[in-house]
Amino acid sequence: MTAPSKDEEKQITEGIREILSQYDKDKSHLIPILQKVQQAFGYLPGIATQKVASHLEMTDVQVFGVASFYNHFRFTPLGKHPVQMCMGTACHMVGGGLVLEALERTLDIKVGGITEDRGFSLDRVACIGCCGLAPVMVIGEKIYPKMSPTKVDEALVNLKMEAEEETDDQEI
Repeated sequence: MTAPSKDEEKQITEGIREILSQYDKDKSHLIPILQKVQQAFGYLPGIATQKVASHLEMTDVQVFGVASFYNHFRFTPLGKHPVQMCMGTACHMVGGGLVLEALERTLDIKVGGITEDRGFSLDRVACIGCCGLAPVMVIGEKIYPKMSPTKVDEALVNLKMEAEEETDDQEI
């Protein structure tokens, strides 16, 4: 994952300052603060967790320890196209793990990662709720049912083509 640009870092710093101004230095505010930070940025940037730690007079390790305990918090941003692979029982039993491996290979990232161009992020989820369509992948809001490793390439190529068409339409 590439580090945030200077402009992004400045934007994060200003946003954190605004969020922290709403809270006193009480450690019991840690989780609500982290929730607000994630709501504002879509993840918990490293610089943000450092500033939260400083504000609450905690160590970076203490803040990271709490944040990493909860699955809700992310430490990498979502890609333009967030990919979620269901690994609930039904999806797992019919090849969800193989589909997840194909996604990691095709996107060249591991679960929890984001591509260099920030186009895609990859996460595994416990259940999407579409067990009759297993294995299921979701990209953005679109559900991809009955996935297989070979369908991964097809879905991603189609998505990239749609994105290019949208870009071409906007240039006209």
